[in-house]
Amino acid sequence: MHQFKVWLGKPYPLGATWDGGGVNFAIFSENATGVDLCLFDSADSPIERIRIRMSEQTDQVWHVYLPDLSPGQLYGYRVYGPYKPEEGHRFNASKLVIDPYAKAIAGKINWAEEMFGYEMEAGDDLTRDYRDDAWGVPKSVVIDPAFDWGNDKLLCTPLHKSVIYEVHVKGFTRTHPDVPEELRGSYAGLGCAASIEYLRNLGVTAVELLPVHQHVNDKRLVDSGLANYWGYNTIGFFAPECTYASSGVMGEQVREFKAMVKNLHRAGIEVILDVVYNHTAEGNHLGPTLCFKGIDNAAYYRLMEDQRFYRDYTGTGNTLNVMHPHVLQLIMDSLRYWVLDMHVDGFRFDLASTLARELHDVDKLGGFFDIIHQDPVLSQVKLIAEPWDVGEGGYQVGNFQVLWTEWNGRYRDTVRSYWKGDEGTTGEFAYRFSGSPDLYQTTGKRPYASINFVIAHDGFTLADLVSYNDKHNAANGEDNRDGDSHNRSWNCGVEGPTDDPKINQLRRRQQRNLLATLFLSQGVPMLCAGDEYGRTQKGNNNAYCQDNALSWLSWDRDENAAELLDYTKSLIQLRHDHPIFRRPKFFQGRRIRGSEVKDIMWFNPGGMEMTDEEWDTSYVRCLGVLLSGDTMDVQNAHGETIRDDSYLVLCNAHHDTLPFLLPGEDDVAWERIFSTEDEQPFKQKHGIVKAGRKIRMIDRSMQLFRLCTGSESHARVESKAGKKLYEKKAAAPGS
Repeated sequence: MHQFKVWLGKPYPLGATWDGGGVNFAIFSENATGVDLCLFDSADSPIERIRIRMSEQTDQVWHVYLPDLSPGQLYGYRVYGPYKPEEGHRFNASKLVIDPYAKAIAGKINWAEEMFGYEMEAGDDLTRDYRDDAWGVPKSVVIDPAFDWGNDKLLCTPLHKSVIYEVHVKGFTRTHPDVPEELRGSYAGLGCAASIEYLRNLGVTAVELLPVHQHVNDKRLVDSGLANYWGYNTIGFFAPECTYASSGVMGEQVREFKAMVKNLHRAGIEVILDVVYNHTAEGNHLGPTLCFKGIDNAAYYRLMEDQRFYRDYTGTGNTLNVMHPHVLQLIMDSLRYWVLDMHVDGFRFDLASTLARELHDVDKLGGFFDIIHQDPVLSQVKLIAEPWDVGEGGYQVGNFQVLWTEWNGRYRDTVRSYWKGDEGTTGEFAYRFSGSPDLYQTTGKRPYASINFVIAHDGFTLADLVSYNDKHNAANGEDNRDGDSHNRSWNCGVEGPTDDPKINQLRRRQQRNLLATLFLSQGVPMLCAGDEYGRTQKGNNNAYCQDNALSWLSWDRDENAAELLDYTKSLIQLRHDHPIFRRPKFFQGRRIRGSEVKDIMWFNPGGMEMTDEEWDTSYVRCLGVLLSGDTMDVQNAHGETIRDDSYLVLCNAHHDTLPFLLPGEDDVAWERIFSTEDEQPFKQKHGIVKAGRKIRMIDRSMQLFRLCTGSESHARVESKAGKKLYEKKAAAPGS
């Protein structure tokens, strides 16, 4: 007999909730016939100390209240019901399951055959395995939610002013020499003074963290000596990953995460979470029984008509059943928890098209999105969709609703192809550079609906993009079959590292071109951590399982890395300083409010506006774009018109050097800000070049000019010069 008092408890809130006097436990299961609450003394206990039958069920929620319990208590559940995979049911009370609402989870899985609900020796999943697995399953933890937030609140940085830095919590500080050794690779490490100083000096406004929900290291990877480093294998949607905590796993990970957020907020840096609600770590019908599968498989997962098997829109073996109201509630409760209790500023939704699937088709008006839109909390944070999945019709770039921003995969592909030198890319490059109006303008969105990126965690690093034609993923143990084979990469002449100075010079220039394009484009730039200094993964474009120096950021950097870092900082600062590069409205390509001046113009190397014929010519790879700061159709919060300098961006993706005639009338002049031809572009001093002069643009290079007019008053003369400059017909794509 157990020694605890047992009260009836309440069906809400779900999970384990300490109220100061005891703990209420509540777990949903629609099809279970019984539920046992199991209490443990330690994370590695082979068997529970006490097992309590949860006799009360209200609205399909099983609940009990234990007045004698306190935070730090370890627990799990055993759920009773039929083991009939052919009917969609996989109940197995021999298997301890994790609480889907656990706020903390202690430990990782000790892989063995017992972790599977069926007898593996039988060769299929139809024969139930009766062996107990509590010895190898992580335990849920009752937490104390108290934390002194002070005056901390969401930063609400406007999207058009945002610069996002995609980073892995562990990888960022794992080898950082200025982070205390005991904090490296942890939440505390990312939130410490040295890390924050680096992020502030770089100029980013938000960190987008690769998944921090508790995840599973797959058995196959563990058996191979690898790990699921990226963490896209979630098992706990409320629990911070325990291995990223330096202070402990008995609830300390929650406080450490909160302290990290508080410190980043104090520095003006938002925290965005990459979240994986499209699938879980339990795999397909041959996967382990860890949580949802053993609690109510038929409710939590999308099943085929033959209910033994799973619908897989994610490439992971299963798809979470967002059509079920309790599953939808789970996701919404999780999102609200991370905003209200953990103070995160937004989310990036992995394979978001999966969440939109009603029955089979992707429905952008699906229940999940309807609820997000009407939610007073979630509708006000940053919502970023990865607008695709692996199912039929899953590629939905440009189709998500207002309020949502998107990882713009077409931006990535177009920018890569253009600078690689592919034919027929110039017209689409112009669309992407100007904020992708063809994708977003007609649906009531703004340029900041486009999250622009050239590199993300998934794929080549920036340095590898210009150093490898092919993926080199042998270290992943899949005979180089994994990872994308169509990367739009170019090795500049030699595969991998080389001592050829000309090739290395071209590779560095290509990195500068891609970074300049990213930070001068309209939309929201996302920089992948390490690309600011030229990090390499040695040609591995799918390093999801490489929890080692291949994936961690290196802080031992040579002269070239230091120069690229300085260049990246300067680009970001230029973007912050000049609103012309981060307009909250699309360009119109026409005169604004009766002015004689147009807000954007596109030029050919002859200094004349691009013609329709030139846009349609496949071999054209050199163009210029003038962005007028004198026609900013934008006002600040006080209704005052925002004005800026006018800039001319020249791009030559051709393999030959070309002359470019600077546009404008006689009294127009241009100050060169930088040329990617230079190894240290922002440290070179450039003079003033008059309009009508030809400048030399070497192969695969970019130059940036500012409109200037000698010693006359800048505001008055720029307007006068602008009028002469713009007295030509604009032919911008997307205008």
